[in-house]
Amino acid sequence: MPSLPAALPLEWRVEEGLTDYPAALGAMQARVAAIRAGTAAEQVWLVEHPPSYTAGTSADAADLVDPRFPTYAAGRGGQWTYHGPGQRTAYALLDLQRAHGRVPARDIRAYVEGLEEWMIRTLDRFNVKGERRKGRVGIWVAEGGGRESKIGAIGVRVTRWVSWHGIALNVEPDLSHFAGIVPCGIRQHGVTSLWALGVTATMEEVDIALRACWDEVFGNQAGEGGA
Repeated sequence: MPSLPAALPLEWRVEEGLTDYPAALGAMQARVAAIRAGTAAEQVWLVEHPPSYTAGTSADAADLVDPRFPTYAAGRGGQWTYHGPGQRTAYALLDLQRAHGRVPARDIRAYVEGLEEWMIRTLDRFNVKGERRKGRVGIWVAEGGGRESKIGAIGVRVTRWVSWHGIALNVEPDLSHFAGIVPCGIRQHGVTSLWALGVTATMEEVDIALRACWDEVFGNQAGEGGA
């Protein structure tokens, strides 16, 4: 395989206000094409969406319990997910033909594990223990009495080795909005947020933690190693 040209520095973009979901899909698709063509840098794009339900490629129509908000086909893997204000959605648009920190090139499973580790380390900055669960996508917290709740969701798509979509971390969303779906098809567990756990972090503080922990996992520039 011929060597790849030097990568442009990773771009971080924080979107103000609320970004409509279809607009985000269009922007991601355009960026993916540009990254593939070598005309744009990789990007981590931090957004908040208006209340909406998005369906992954494995979504079951029966899991849309109450379509009180607009629904969209996301095109990513996974099932139903809620997006809304107070939730930090982070889209990672990366050329996976390259290694990124501890994530080797062309290894989608390692990339998903890297996204999980990114959220776990971010939560740790706020003294919240995020955990993986076998057979359950996303990041979970134990809340006592055997109760577990999901605090972070993951959904990815890879097009010609360029990733899009990413993670959704619950900072202070209206948790009642999740009742309109069966999140990720899992009925026996609930959802939670930093604020529900008593951690009143601001979105800006969460963004700072996300940026620092990205560097630890994926390196501080495309192709660079992490701690």
